[in-house]
Amino acid sequence: MQRDNDYIRELLLEIENCDKTILIFPKTMGMSNNAAKKWYHLQLLCDSGYLVEVNESAYRLTAEGHDFIESIRDYGIWNQIKSAIAQTGGSATLELIKCIGLGYIKQKLSQNTGIDL
Repeated sequence: MQRDNDYIRELLLEIENCDKTILIFPKTMGMSNNAAKKWYHLQLLCDSGYLVEVNESAYRLTAEGHDFIESIRDYGIWNQIKSAIAQTGGSATLELIKCIGLGYIKQKLSQNTGIDL
């Protein structure tokens, strides 16, 4: 299965908007393709340090996960990130995606405040 960065963004925003601090998502035999995709991407987010599995099938956002969400939250910035990646060959790590997003945020803040960041 390939990593889907759009899906990762949607999943993180969904987790952040959840009323509970813990997401319960049990891995079961014979999962549907959609469930398998969700479980796989939850594992990738754990691998990256954006989620932590606090108990079997129970996940929580980390501080790093919240920071990543801040770097990709704005839909306009998200589209700029995707465009920049596409112009340079079409692939990037999650860490690089975060750095590009932070770069765009810093650029906007500098333009609006006159402060060099």
